[in-house]
Amino acid sequence: MAQQHPNMNFIALEMQESALAVLLKQQVATPLPNLQLLVANADHLVDLFSDDQVSEIYLNFSDPWPKTRHEKRRLTYASFLTQYRRILTPTGVLQLKTDNRHFFEYSLMSMNHFGMHFAELSLDLHHDTTAWAMTNVTTEYEDKFAAKGQPIYGVRATFESPLD
Repeated sequence: MAQQHPNMNFIALEMQESALAVLLKQQVATPLPNLQLLVANADHLVDLFSDDQVSEIYLNFSDPWPKTRHEKRRLTYASFLTQYRRILTPTGVLQLKTDNRHFFEYSLMSMNHFGMHFAELSLDLHHDTTAWAMTNVTTEYEDKFAAKGQPIYGVRATFESPLD
């Protein structure tokens, strides 16, 4: 996405150093001045970003934390949504993509209970013909799961309804 949108700044936030190491190697080989890498835990986003500072948040193939006792670790749990609301601009967008149906359903319910507006929703993003699907930038995980025939679930949501 940083390559396709050189006038936008991107921050890749990951708590696993090994995951960012792969991206760092690519960044060294082909530097993108609009991409910054940050090793951090998303539990503390409000300590990293000011209120209304971020225009979009992308949750790409996050760990679904399938066990009920780990629900608070899911990146669409209420405590995370509270932080996203603070750091996103008033028209900011939260985008989620996953191959995990249960996590997707949980996320939709969580966002709905939080009063979010679903701007776009897909039960099979790679077979949709919406503008969002047609301009989708895929991730490595996404390509891997799609190649196995798994549907890619996606939602783009805002905290403000279009009528607000």
